[in-house]
Amino acid sequence: MSLRTYVANLEEGRPAIPQALARLTTELERARRNRVILLKIIHGYGSSGEGGAIRQAVQAELARLERESQIRTFIPGEDWRVSNEPTWAVLHKYRELKRDRDLGRGNRGISIVLL
Repeated sequence: MSLRTYVANLEEGRPAIPQALARLTTELERARRNRVILLKIIHGYGSSGEGGAIRQAVQAELARLERESQIRTFIPGEDWRVSNEPTWAVLHKYRELKRDRDLGRGNRGISIVLL
């Protein structure tokens, strides 16, 4: 199976939280329409280095979508590493992701979504 991936940049233009969440919904819908399997979301980590309100809101929304089975899973960027069990399961199934430039970098500004 060929892996279909897509990158969605939610932080572009420095939106407020409601606009970033609306963009998340739009990007998830677009990914589903295009039969994307994995979506890398760039939400940023916040200019203060404290964790960022958009990051927190996006990850809370992704956790809700996962609980409601609207996405298979999501992996915060800081957990996108081989030693993380959910990451390892994804990498085992989709080996080409081992070449992802963010893998193992602890990038808190991204989240990986498996649709």
